[in-house]
Amino acid sequence: MKDVKKTSVERENSSKRMRRRKRNMHLYVFVVFVIVICIGLTVSYTFLFNINEIKVSGEASEYTAEEIATASGIKMGDNLLRIKCDEAEKRILSELLYIETAEVDRKFPFSLEITVTKCIPGFNVSYEMGTLLVSQQGKVLENNGYITEGLPVFIGYAPVTTTAGQKLKSEEEQKQRVYEEFVKIILANPDNKIVSVDMTDKHEIVVTYSNEIVFKMGNWNDIPYKLSLADTVMEKVGNEKGYISMIGSNQCSFRKTEDTGFESVISPEPINPTESNENNQDDDDENNQITPEPDNNETVTTTYVDEEEEMFREHDEMNITTTTTATTEPAVD
Repeated sequence: MKDVKKTSVERENSSKRMRRRKRNMHLYVFVVFVIVICIGLTVSYTFLFNINEIKVSGEASEYTAEEIATASGIKMGDNLLRIKCDEAEKRILSELLYIETAEVDRKFPFSLEITVTKCIPGFNVSYEMGTLLVSQQGKVLENNGYITEGLPVFIGYAPVTTTAGQKLKSEEEQKQRVYEEFVKIILANPDNKIVSVDMTDKHEIVVTYSNEIVFKMGNWNDIPYKLSLADTVMEKVGNEKGYISMIGSNQCSFRKTEDTGFESVISPEPINPTESNENNQDDDDENNQITPEPDNNETVTTTYVDEEEEMFREHDEMNITTTTTATTEPAVD
């Protein structure tokens, strides 16, 4: 019997099998990873991160914590990953009129926190069909048929919507800017005396003060400057009641009656005539220069003018001028 000789046979396709096994291993790992992720997400959205505590903080004396949580639409047991915080905030602001702001935050793993601030009534906005009670931040609180005492009144605003809970907005962009400018000034100075702002004609805005002074400020340009100038007039006239009107862009006049009578003119400090003449001799073109508007910090002077006295004064000046001209004419031979 012949002996069998064993030899090792190397297969030609061994390297190909090794590469195939590595590719399969990578595929197996990827599939397992996807399965783990899916299981994790499923567990997170069903069993993990379920709310077991809702905290409510902030100032909202009109509502209880339970009312605020209910208005959010979020309940105990809801999943933190599945709730929509922005929609919950909108629901709170819509359902609870006297809530100005609301923030809903997730506090992992099991808590939800709601922070609110209350609305502070700030203004009356009068329109054709009634009066809106508006918060300091511009939220419509009530649509009343009466004016809330102690709050400034805006007339002629023309609101787009009168629905409670909505943001106040005017049909005219310029009137919206006027409203926002006055609100900013009033809130910055709680002791101001403004009781009403009539913007029916945006080119002839009328401001009424608690001391029974009416300020006809003209158009909406430079509102802070014009109001500061009106404040200066009121300081000068003391307890007098009457009407303030803008003269040009940097002067005000005060009258006891709307049309005629005792008048006070407030203007920037005048230039010394002597200095002005010297400057004119140096440069004749200075006569055509325009004096810029004064800053709010510039000093002002008050001049009281009686109309009859002014008429006689002008008449006397005319006589003096005529006499002087006659005496200076050369003699004719």
